[in-house]
Amino acid sequence: MTESKRETERKYEPSSPGVDGLPDLSGAGPVASVTAAGVEELDAVYHDTADLRLAGSSATLRRRTGGPDAGWHLKLPLTGDTREEMRAPLSDDVPQALRELLLSRTRGARLRPVVRIRSTRTVRHLRDAEGAVLAELSFDEVRADSLLPGGGRAEWREVEVELADGVRAGLLDTVEKRFRKKGITRADSPSKFVRALRDTGAAAEGAPKSAHAASTAPGSPGRYVLGYLEQQVATLVALDPAARRDLPDGVHRMRVTCRRLRSCLRSYRSVLDRRVTDPVRAELKWLAGELGVARDQEVLRERLGAELAGLPGDLVLGPAAARLRVWDVSRSEESRAHVREALASDRYLRLLDALDGLLRQPPLRAGAAGKPARTMAGAVLKEYDRLAGHVEHALGLPPGPSRDAALHQARKEAKKVRYAAEVARPVLGKPVKRLGKRAKAVQQLLGDHQDSVVAQETLRELAVTAHAAGETSFTWGVLLGQERAGARAREEELPSVWRTVSDPALRSALPQ
Repeated sequence: MTESKRETERKYEPSSPGVDGLPDLSGAGPVASVTAAGVEELDAVYHDTADLRLAGSSATLRRRTGGPDAGWHLKLPLTGDTREEMRAPLSDDVPQALRELLLSRTRGARLRPVVRIRSTRTVRHLRDAEGAVLAELSFDEVRADSLLPGGGRAEWREVEVELADGVRAGLLDTVEKRFRKKGITRADSPSKFVRALRDTGAAAEGAPKSAHAASTAPGSPGRYVLGYLEQQVATLVALDPAARRDLPDGVHRMRVTCRRLRSCLRSYRSVLDRRVTDPVRAELKWLAGELGVARDQEVLRERLGAELAGLPGDLVLGPAAARLRVWDVSRSEESRAHVREALASDRYLRLLDALDGLLRQPPLRAGAAGKPARTMAGAVLKEYDRLAGHVEHALGLPPGPSRDAALHQARKEAKKVRYAAEVARPVLGKPVKRLGKRAKAVQQLLGDHQDSVVAQETLRELAVTAHAAGETSFTWGVLLGQERAGARAREEELPSVWRTVSDPALRSALPQ
């Protein structure tokens, strides 16, 4: 069983050998007093793979004794000074739950002890006028011993300031101003683990490195495309734990990242050889599909729930809310199982390895060294022309299933324009940003249309199920009518939205 909490903290290099040399923080913003909270002896063994994959992705895993939170701690980066910490009880081996959360980083490689860090920690509490703890200040005297080949020992002192839950991050800035006046500066390592690896001279065994920087010239199309891919691969890996834990928006963001990767590999075939990238695109499509089951269910649940809640009371007949909950529970568990199975599969790990391989040994084509503006614009405009063809085809069809399918395909093409424009933005600037924004408007309009089409199918199923159970299907019919009207409205709105996207000035603003 694991617990989770967010911690927001900063680390500093003290200018004196003891805690008494720190500045008085009373009166620093809301801090009214500083009280002693004792001394702790902490002993932590940090685990990583032989090639330090966790350290390379800013994650830390330790088994710590001493202090009030003894146990296994897994820390994952979020944004700025904030990290998420997951805790599990003490045990001899790494808990399975934490192993699973690290799988996208370790790829199943064995975790082993790499550094032992012992700290003598002197703790102070920063309190407000009512005596509530605002932050914890720790003065640590640290001894680190490498457990890797060739490693040694290192010692240093550091100060940590960690905010209490719910305290605004601005307090850290206030404290830092007091520190700077005393010559106390920010630590140059993000964690004790990273500093210990550096200062003990520990050597990783065969750490994988990206080769794209050496294989592409600065400012070249190849450098821009590979830089974008590297960013998206890192995002995919980082989102894995949130998707496994079914955190809000975790599965959705991971699915979108898959789409960005697929679109980039498709749009920039002049830069990367499709004979290598097409198999990777196929696997990304598989993963997005597995994740999509959960996301589609989430979207549909929220849509139907909001519509049902918005109906006047006299139009809600029978146990409609209960029927919707039963439907959602049965579908949601199945969709979550899809995600768990996909992320636990060897196929998924092979995909991550293939993405890493693509970055280490990119299959560059001649376009990778071409003129960046022309190459990037050519890729965007090719996607734009495909979008135009699909929209015009859909608008020429009569209302019905064929048009619905064509509009759904046009929506997909609009996404590809957006993502191609994202890659090209550092080169082409505002013109391509403007085109991407217009394409997004088309995507959102057609996305709402497609959601309505799917909702209509579900409402028909709910009506049939309710009728078979002896319930009235009246309410489901009302909602179905609303969805049909909404879908028609989106179709009628499309021509005017498309005119803003098909403006010749948008196209001509990009290098031809």
